[in-house]
Amino acid sequence: MTYKHRKLNQAIAVSSLIALSAVFPCSVFAGTSNSLMDISADGKLLACSNRDSGTVTIVDLATHTKLHEVAVGTKPEGVSFIGDSHRIAIAVYGEDCIVCLNGDSGEVFGRCDVFDEPYGIVSDPSGEYLYVTLDYPGQLLTIDVASLRVTATFQGSNFLRGIALSAADGRAYLTEYYTSKVIAVDLAKGTAVDEWTGTSTDNLTRQLVLSPRRGKIYVPHIRSRVTAVHGEGSIFPYVSVIDTPTDKELRRKRIPLDSFGGNRVTANPWEVTVSPDGLNLFIVFAGTDDMFACEILDDDYREMTPRKLLQVGSNPRAVRVAPNGKTAYVYNALDFNVVAYDVAKLEVRASIPVTANPLGDTVLQGKKLFYSAQQPMVGRRWISCSSCHPDGEPDGRTWHNPEGLRNTQSFAGMAWTHPIHWSADRDEVQDFEHTIRGPLMQGRGLIQGQVQESLGAANAGLAEMLDALAAYSNSHQASLSPHAKKGLSEAAQRGRDLFFDKATQCATCHSGPFFCDSQPRAANQIVRHNVGTGDDDPSEKMGPAYDTPTLLGIYRTAPYLHDGTAATLKDVLTTANPHDRHGKTSHLTSNEIADLVQFLKSLPYEDPEPLAKAAGITKVER
Repeated sequence: MTYKHRKLNQAIAVSSLIALSAVFPCSVFAGTSNSLMDISADGKLLACSNRDSGTVTIVDLATHTKLHEVAVGTKPEGVSFIGDSHRIAIAVYGEDCIVCLNGDSGEVFGRCDVFDEPYGIVSDPSGEYLYVTLDYPGQLLTIDVASLRVTATFQGSNFLRGIALSAADGRAYLTEYYTSKVIAVDLAKGTAVDEWTGTSTDNLTRQLVLSPRRGKIYVPHIRSRVTAVHGEGSIFPYVSVIDTPTDKELRRKRIPLDSFGGNRVTANPWEVTVSPDGLNLFIVFAGTDDMFACEILDDDYREMTPRKLLQVGSNPRAVRVAPNGKTAYVYNALDFNVVAYDVAKLEVRASIPVTANPLGDTVLQGKKLFYSAQQPMVGRRWISCSSCHPDGEPDGRTWHNPEGLRNTQSFAGMAWTHPIHWSADRDEVQDFEHTIRGPLMQGRGLIQGQVQESLGAANAGLAEMLDALAAYSNSHQASLSPHAKKGLSEAAQRGRDLFFDKATQCATCHSGPFFCDSQPRAANQIVRHNVGTGDDDPSEKMGPAYDTPTLLGIYRTAPYLHDGTAATLKDVLTTANPHDRHGKTSHLTSNEIADLVQFLKSLPYEDPEPLAKAAGITKVER
């Protein structure tokens, strides 16, 4: 059901939400903005989603002890208490579902399946409806709590993550992940009614939060300057402050956070929260493991000033303030704990373990290094591996690297598809020691002593930390395509026939379980192809022959080709392939092109790893 056909009771629910806002400040209600943590409206319980464990932990805030840890599925992201109750809704990103449980008992009482990748989730104050963002394909869903069914769908652009619900005006405010655009959706009408566009460099926006006192929205994100190839010029941390009133001359401004509190650089802001009185703001930085505690200003100019920079735990990904405003809670994702801070004194009150390490010691060490913007990985603190590859995903950017234009690739299936990089200039993750020590990251490095040349003698085995970094980097798997949940559609089946047809020659290079001819092999056996895509780039230094990328998960990794010049899969097959050099497609009709696109969007429609093992393909373990 679309918003245009919303039932009358949904409109009544929105009216009730607006009426409630006259009595209660919107921030009092749990779940008004998305987060990996939430606190019940009565301040008694905290819920924390543990992405690596596939669990949600419920904490008793009176005693700061763990009550329950409940398995909910792969990669839980957003979590929200439902209205003023102790019931909890969780967006389980990797399972494509919403799971509901009772926070008091820890018992699961319901599930709602969705199309793909639910990320942000909030509840209305009445507890009647949940609002959920789908990262892909960029939708906002309304879910009726009583029936746990989707009652309305708003289609935005791709990759919506952040959501904040405003009781004052009956709107949901959404963030685009790769662009940092904020969109206001009128929940009664189901239409976008306002938007605030960032600059072309704004990137990786997971969350936003509303002020309870003024028409302000706070949006954490980074700035990715793709033309800079050194650590102090490529990635910058920001909070954008948005004015919702339409009479403001400047409705969006960015506050740089790399020197906000003096000369200490911070990296990778992940979440932000505002205290219930609207006077304090907290920002956690997942790259430098710290948090800014700020005082909010009412000047419409500076907007906020730092109170204190606190060193927190490893990879902080969530921050919330209790309803009474006295305690702030920080979730340190790679310490697997929640730490409570006194808001007035900014001192630690308690540390609460929420889950055991599910990764093993080696992968955990590697993941900490991957997210670190500090030594020995990084010298100037601006950038980490995760600044461009968060959770092994691409950042949607094409970088002007020294070797030429390079579109950021996903890590999914990388262990099976070495060598690495478009130019296949790294045959092991350990070769990235050169990047760590180079001008981009400027770190001390992980090897003590001589580093072997890329594609030369192995760097594997020379440093425990470097091998751990490789183990984590090689741990990412390809998720099954949502476009093939019920098997290949008729159009995708026709597209499959075209893909494997000798006339198109698509499968000549894109072969095997991972739909590429790139496999772990000796450096002198590496296969590269000149398919014409590098001939028009004057900055190209290593091409124009490139490694064949896997096609698994290609439905969500636009733009395409090494230089990002193909905006869509259709472009890959048509305008970006004028001479039939990466597949012969010029003879295909528009309907056949559409069928071929449907097949590509359906990859993978089966688990590639058993097929790879059966074919004798060796996986890189570290």
